[in-house]
Amino acid sequence: MALILSVLAAPMNAFASDSSGEGENKVNPKEIIFEHLGDAYGWEVPFNHHKRIPLPIILIGKDGVHCFMSSRVEHDQEYRDGDAVFKIAGEDSKYKGKVVQIMPDGSEYRPWDISITKNVCALFITVALLLWSVYAVARWHRLNGHKAPRRIVGALEALIEFIYKGVIRPTLGDRSMKFAPYLLTVFFLILYFNLLGLIVIFPGGANLTGNIAVTMVLAIFTFLATNLFGTKHYWKDIFWPDVPLWLKFPLPIMPLIELFGIFTKPAALTVRLFANMLGGHMIVIVLTLLIFIFAVMGPAVAGATTVVSMLFSIFMLLIDVLVSFIQAYVFTMLSTLFISFGQEHGHEKHEEKNESHVADAAVAQTK
Repeated sequence: MALILSVLAAPMNAFASDSSGEGENKVNPKEIIFEHLGDAYGWEVPFNHHKRIPLPIILIGKDGVHCFMSSRVEHDQEYRDGDAVFKIAGEDSKYKGKVVQIMPDGSEYRPWDISITKNVCALFITVALLLWSVYAVARWHRLNGHKAPRRIVGALEALIEFIYKGVIRPTLGDRSMKFAPYLLTVFFLILYFNLLGLIVIFPGGANLTGNIAVTMVLAIFTFLATNLFGTKHYWKDIFWPDVPLWLKFPLPIMPLIELFGIFTKPAALTVRLFANMLGGHMIVIVLTLLIFIFAVMGPAVAGATTVVSMLFSIFMLLIDVLVSFIQAYVFTMLSTLFISFGQEHGHEKHEEKNESHVADAAVAQTK
């Protein structure tokens, strides 16, 4: 609901500030959508998009390091730090929306930007929340032993049990403890990213999983976990798979396909999470903006559209809450599956291991 109200506030502010003598106001859906979904140097204040919670801007330019708050360059202001002048590039600049340094000849120079933007700040907040969750569960069991926790700690432990016993353990078997810390971290990180993205007020509102750079980094970690810890059998199946000889020599058709598959798996992880979360946020915003798009067609149409848009937007927000969990679960499940591919030891070793277990069982029965 907070997301809907925030989206409603942006066009209302536009109507208030862009009123002309003829009474014609235009809403730019593209600008509003990307303003909500993109990164920013400040944190939006609900119901007033002309004010932001300032965040630190850190720039490394030709003349050294410059640090100042984002409020210094809001609303097309220029900020002078010594001899250097900075501002946020306008619509006609190739650095649109980014902080640039104005050179003496009037040209724009893009310094190395390591600012604490909204997405970076949200990442820090999510990591802090994740650490608190882990510490809360660990502290409970340290103080109470194996007694079942309740409330929030109980819900966290239930999620941990669900992912470990329902996904990780059945797939990885005796290798579960080796990869469980990473997989559980990924699950809770994505879940917190998704849920905080549905809350527009601080500390929520940053669409981290709708940023392809974030999902790509998560997918790269799965890629590294799969391939750095891959067994000899895993690499043998890639470069010399068990297929007819003519499919791998003299033309290495299957090895090339298998090698290509190493990179398509993390690419699928990246795009799947990014597209689903970005699409969910975009649908809610577009449904809300229909109110202002149809407002020019008269009070009756505007009233009916408002009711329908609000109902559909609330419904989609509830669906997004479910999707937030599903996408975290799917990413963790696929990561577990891909890692398990790298832990294969071949059919012969599995058969030998099963035969040894059968023999041990037979000996135990005779005893």
